[in-house]
Amino acid sequence: MTTQGSRPSDRHGVGLNTDHYELTMLQAALRDGTADRACVFELFSRRLPEGRRYGVVAGTGRLLEAITELRYADTELAWLQECGVIDRATADWLADYRFRGDVTGYAEGELYFPGSPILTVESTFAEGVVLETVALSILNHDSAVASAAARMAYAAGDRPCIEMGSRRTHEEAAVAAARAAYLAGFAKTSNLAAGQRYGVPTAGTAAHAYTLLHDTEADAFRSQIEAFGLDTTLLVDTYDIAAGIRTAIEVAGTGLGAIRIDSGDLAVLAHQSRAQLDELGATQTRIVLSGDLDEFGLAALSGAPVDAYGVGTSVVTGSGAPTAGFVYKLVEVDGRPVAKRSEDKTTHGGRKTAVRRHRSTGTAVAEVLRTQGTPTQQDGDRALQAAYVKAGEPVGSWPTLDDSRAHLRHVLTTVPWEGLKLSRGEPAIPTTYEEAR
Repeated sequence: MTTQGSRPSDRHGVGLNTDHYELTMLQAALRDGTADRACVFELFSRRLPEGRRYGVVAGTGRLLEAITELRYADTELAWLQECGVIDRATADWLADYRFRGDVTGYAEGELYFPGSPILTVESTFAEGVVLETVALSILNHDSAVASAAARMAYAAGDRPCIEMGSRRTHEEAAVAAARAAYLAGFAKTSNLAAGQRYGVPTAGTAAHAYTLLHDTEADAFRSQIEAFGLDTTLLVDTYDIAAGIRTAIEVAGTGLGAIRIDSGDLAVLAHQSRAQLDELGATQTRIVLSGDLDEFGLAALSGAPVDAYGVGTSVVTGSGAPTAGFVYKLVEVDGRPVAKRSEDKTTHGGRKTAVRRHRSTGTAVAEVLRTQGTPTQQDGDRALQAAYVKAGEPVGSWPTLDDSRAHLRHVLTTVPWEGLKLSRGEPAIPTTYEEAR
């Protein structure tokens, strides 16, 4: 990405995150004179993924950077013209593109529900329409991962979860997924790029290949301990788990940091392994479980003697809901509400303002939305939208990843207890629309 205020010339820019049909609309609007009409776009979800009771907003920080830094490289514009996607006039307009509008939205780490106006873009039609794909691609992916990860972290209780899913998704999606999982309560990631870019704590140990490399399991364990010390985690299920544990303690002694089991009936194996470790005197050696775990598997292990979990495929793919299902819709033109009327895809016109209503105990009871003004204030109401970009410039300092992580921890404590269940159910907090006065 470029620094703010600059425009790439001969290197690959980020402008081609724009979709073909967005540029079709842009070119037509530039021709007919509607490109500069004042518009409001909103990003929201019509419904939660099947059976989910809440969603978690994630990716806002990445998106805000993308919006403020979005530029079109000369090479990209030349290619678009060569392919007949845009004409010269549109290319000239895009060559000077920078977003000059306003962006408000829910905090990263906030909960969302059907209809929640997660992101609001106020700008000309032209400036706002080219943001649709980049906004949806970032927020749909990151929020899907964070929503799944929050359920997993809750199911794991006080046992830390390590994100280990990089091998199960696209290389760049892996970095974003690690960030989103950490935001949602995971303790660490095995993805080193996420550690370097976002400061997510990293952790990892050897895989089965390292054991197979050596002539004996003992040789592999001895080598790993010599390289990383006794606090390392030894993978003991390459051949026979009970034998692997015996070998690990013979090589490392009773001060071994941890063992990891990656296959089999994990609940049974955890109990057997704990008993064996204690019998061998390794009472402080921790047990880490991994292997196709999701929130339901983690909940099923709540009674097992486990110290930490490694979670891979399920978290980076949203545990069955790989997209949050967000849409990006035009809701206002020149101050006039506009709305789609298609069956099953109806939208509410006009810019929305949102508050979350709470009982005196702090428990959330409703997401209240209103157009043409703000909801009638009641004690315990909390405004959900904050200003992030004004006239194209960042507003203040955006929340850090750790700020967002702490915010989610707090808002989850306001959800009614039944809203945290893993079973299928209605949204934990209902959305209501307040009529304009």
